[in-house]
Amino acid sequence: MTPAYAQTLRELLRTQQVASLGTLHQGQPYVSMVPFAILPSGLGLVIHVSRLATHTKDMLLSPQVSLLVVAPPKPELPAQALARVTLQGQAVQYAESTQGQAEAKAAYLSRFPQSAETFAFSDFSLFAIVPRSIRFVGGFAQAITISPEVLAEVLSEG
Repeated sequence: MTPAYAQTLRELLRTQQVASLGTLHQGQPYVSMVPFAILPSGLGLVIHVSRLATHTKDMLLSPQVSLLVVAPPKPELPAQALARVTLQGQAVQYAESTQGQAEAKAAYLSRFPQSAETFAFSDFSLFAIVPRSIRFVGGFAQAITISPEVLAEVLSEG
């Protein structure tokens, strides 16, 4: 990954707070919106979702997910030139007091302090989105597939 790609990817994940989450719902693709934070290890993202939500039920039944983060539109750029990253991987639910749960919660609350009260609701859970494959598009005709280890390295820099 070039330094320019790494910088664009790092900025994308650090500045954008919302992702599109793709799950499998009754055998069909289903896409929803989720706020996300970066796990402290850089080896994935964390979301905090309600069991009442369709995507949560879907993740519990079939943990294979896809998550898309896109840069905001700019008038001078065609939509195809927007930076974006797609993570394909597994949604892993954090049980209370399991390894990594406290760090994931801290990362989420650091990014979304206004969400603190939802951690008191019994129907909300943290899920790590642990990527198997990451496809990064830095702009028009600038696509690269990277490993989870490369993503962690990129996120640990700068």
